[in-house]
Amino acid sequence: MKKVTAIIREDRFSMVKDALSDIGYPGMTVTEVKGHGNQKGVTEQWRGRTYRTDLLKKTQIEIVVSDKDVEKILQCIVKESQTGSIGDGKIFISPIENAVRIRTGEKGEAAV
Repeated sequence: MKKVTAIIREDRFSMVKDALSDIGYPGMTVTEVKGHGNQKGVTEQWRGRTYRTDLLKKTQIEIVVSDKDVEKILQCIVKESQTGSIGDGKIFISPIENAVRIRTGEKGEAAV
């Protein structure tokens, strides 16, 4: 099993969520996060004043999938969240040793 963690633009979340559901992965954990990558924030103007925002709002999606489905999930997330601009986000993949469904006690991939 693998945990796929995607940090994407807020405005792309609903498209990613719907696309993941369409390919059979409706379950996920979603967190609103702030951060910056190489662009180190943005400079904006409001009412004639310039200000810098170092931490940009993003949406973090975590989903645990079987090893064989990782590539399908990656392609889906990239397709729906890619704009071609700086700040599109990142995807991280981590190994998951085990999972337990609390309600039934199922373990491993059966718990996912």
